[in-house]
Order: sequence, then C-alpha cells, then structure tokens
Amino acid sequence: MSVNWVMLSDTEGFVRLPGERILYTSPPRTALSLQSPQASPGVQPLSISSNAGTAYLTNQRIVYLPTSPVPALRSFSAPVMNLHDTHVAAPFFGPNNWRAVVQPVPGGGIPATQSLVELKMTFKEGGAFDFHSNFERIKERLRQAIQVARDRGQLSGDGSETGNGRGGGALSGLNMSAIDLEQLPAYEEARDSATPALLVSPVTASAPEDSLRPSVTANEASGLSDGPPTSSEIAVPPTEPPPEYEEVQRTSVADELERRLRQ
Repeated sequence: MSVNWVMLSDTEGFVRLPGERILYTSPPRTALSLQSPQASPGVQPLSISSNAGTAYLTNQRIVYLPTSPVPALRSFSAPVMNLHDTHVAAPFFGPNNWRAVVQPVPGGGIPATQSLVELKMTFKEGGAFDFHSNFERIKERLRQAIQVARDRGQLSGDGSETGNGRGGGALSGLNMSAIDLEQLPAYEEARDSATPALLVSPVTASAPEDSLRPSVTANEASGLSDGPPTSSEIAVPPTEPPPEYEEVQRTSVADELERRLRQ
C-alpha cells in the first residue's frame, strides 16, 4: 500500500506497471477513507480521506485518484495480494461501501508505526458489488498462479508486496499476460436435439380396412429405415379428422348401445 506513489499521466490517469491492465473503473464520485484500526498509546492515528474520485482495479493492484488532489492525498494504490478481509457493507441508509484491511509496505508513504490500515471506498453512484466480484475473481486467479510458480520454484512468499511501495515487485516472477482473468461462462445443461417422429396415421378398429391400411415396406415393418426422413415423412399434426371418422364413431356408439341393451 502506498500514498502519493502512483506515477500520474495526463492522458491515461496513471502510468501502468509492466503487464498491467485495467479491468474495472468506478464512477467518478467514489469516496475513499484510510483509518487506523484502533488507537494505540504513543502512536499518531492515521486519517486520510477523499470525498470524490475514481477507483481503478487492475490485474495487479487497486489505484485511487481523487478528483481534487491535496498534498495529503494525490493518489493511493495497494497491491491486490496486500488487501485482506475484503467485503461489501450495505447500510440501511446511504450508499454501499467496500472495505478491506490493508497491509502497508515499507516506503509507501504510510508511517512505519501503522502495521495495518482500514480502507473504505464508498460507491455513491453504485458499483460496490461489481467492484467486489471482480476483485475476488482477480485475487483468486493470482493466488492460483502464485501457487503454481511456488511449486516450480519461480516465486517465494504469498505474493504480498514488501518492497518499495510501488507495487508489482512481489509478482515480478509471474507472466501477468498469461494469467486468464476473464469471467468463466455460465454453465448450461446440454440439450439433445429432438428427433422428428415419423407420420403415423390413427387407425380405428371399426374403420374400413382398405381405406385405413398403411402401405409399408419390409424395412419399415422391421423398424429399419432406408435413410433419413424426408420432409414428407416428418410428423405434422392433423388439422382435420380422417375420412369417415364421424360416421365410424356414430356406428361404433350405436353398436355398443345395442350390445348393452341385449344383455
């Protein structure tokens, strides 16, 4: 974590670190507050704040640039792996805020007496949960990459910055461009395409056999098909009853009634 150590740029806001990419930018009225977690005897409490500014989330750190810089706060940055206990607080009244416990680095503009600093960013125009979800995804991917690098002997430590406060040093052994930080696609259950059914004509027991007997081949009778179904073989729901359907139904009902009366 560092205060007033970010190299500013007139065109891009701030100068990127090697391999650094901006993945999220907050609305311009985001407030920031840095406080000592608790007062200690003989230790000057820390209190730095800004009412409005822009927070940037990159693949290596968070950067905050106040809208109206003052000598006490012209910029703020903290490596992703130096931020702990991150969460969103949603009060009953007022905007949501994002909180974290920050581990300062030597030479980062924070007094050496401050071993931990509480960070709060208030998103007055929304975006706290988007910021948090993106941050957690980036931190998890970085943690995985750090573990792989440690297993290969390419990196030591947990990835937290302990250098000069400018950030990036602890991750110098990682190829930042090779770490996939994109969000995984949502899972969708695979669906089998429906197989079109063959046209089957309804057969009534009392219907004339000659008019309703289908013409079938040997392959069709055995359940085999000569090839894929053609457009004429694909089932189409009938819109009208079959020929002589009503007459057959009336005859069937009359025959059944007569049979019952004879019993």
